[in-house]
Amino acid sequence: MTPLLLSAYTATTCLGRGLDAMREALRNGRSGLVPCAFETVQLDTWMGEVAAVDAEKLPESLATYDCRNNRLTQMGLETDGFAERVREAIARYGKTRVGVFLGTSTAGILQTELAYRRRDPETSALPDDFHYRTTHNSFSLTEFTRDYFGLEGMAMAISTACSSSAKVFAAAARQLELGTIDAAIVGGVDTLCLTTLYGFASLQLTSTQPCRPYDAARNGISIGEGAAFALLERCAQPAAGSILLLGTGESSDAYHMSSPHPEGLGAKMAMEAALRSAGLTAGDIDYINLHGTSTPANDAAEGKAVVALFGNSVPCSSTKGATGHTLGAAGAVEAIICALTLTDGFMPGSPGTENVDPAIPVDYLLKTRDGKVSHALTNSFGFGGSNCSLILGVAK
Repeated sequence: MTPLLLSAYTATTCLGRGLDAMREALRNGRSGLVPCAFETVQLDTWMGEVAAVDAEKLPESLATYDCRNNRLTQMGLETDGFAERVREAIARYGKTRVGVFLGTSTAGILQTELAYRRRDPETSALPDDFHYRTTHNSFSLTEFTRDYFGLEGMAMAISTACSSSAKVFAAAARQLELGTIDAAIVGGVDTLCLTTLYGFASLQLTSTQPCRPYDAARNGISIGEGAAFALLERCAQPAAGSILLLGTGESSDAYHMSSPHPEGLGAKMAMEAALRSAGLTAGDIDYINLHGTSTPANDAAEGKAVVALFGNSVPCSSTKGATGHTLGAAGAVEAIICALTLTDGFMPGSPGTENVDPAIPVDYLLKTRDGKVSHALTNSFGFGGSNCSLILGVAK
């Protein structure tokens, strides 16, 4: 593929709001996970909650979109000067030529959960002020962002579980290559809700401790929330040090509804496709941000795929011990983490992980390691075998 410029990017997670908070936490091995105390949830687990989401107020003109997911979306858009850079792009290209490609798995499910508490006691009807289309609907995130900027061009929501906001990079890249748009807002937002917390617990996938990816004693995920965005543009001559999207790779092995292929078949296919797309070899990758959910099956399968392609020579880590698993936002959050490794010259460690599983012979980073990173690969794998790998690099 033709490299694309990330002309602006931002991320907000339980580590804090914006790039500086994320940079500080990753460099110092700080985790944002805390014991679960969300809403009425009574589960012995840990979570990654973004502070002050409920205090965020949407403008009156966008009030119909009000829900936790869209409040966090607005927080993310208004961080690190991202909204200003988007408006500059709209001024350059026009409001029909900037596309919106966003991923989510939860959307505004919490708003429906809250509405159910207020059902009519006689008819069970949901309250009149509940608006499914602009809150719970998966397209709500994209439509809110589109209306927030007054855009009129292509818009797409992708909801493929935990690969959602990685796949938006590939979808936007295709449209930029076709010439249907001149710039794209890509990213993802997922927020905490009772459905995901209780749902993953019912699948016996949550841990009673902070998650510890690739640890020999790993036993489940810690659910988080987050918002991450990037602005993609064509750029024939990017300035030295600029961050570029170099390659995307997707696969769908459809092995099982909720378990990965035990040999990591789909993961390997996605990474191979990303390398081909970027015109790179395995030896060109300096750091891998692993999907690394901290479940026994995921980490073992992904590890097999990584070893098959890269051996044990490429430093890698999962940052979910810091952020929690942000589900549909994870692909974008971790792409932004890779951007920081490229600009700042460090590879993050893995908070919570103490003893790397000897059955997974990768070069796994327990602590942050300084070093030049020219090419970084990030993995995002979703239920149902939906897999996506992205490769980012630095312009010379």
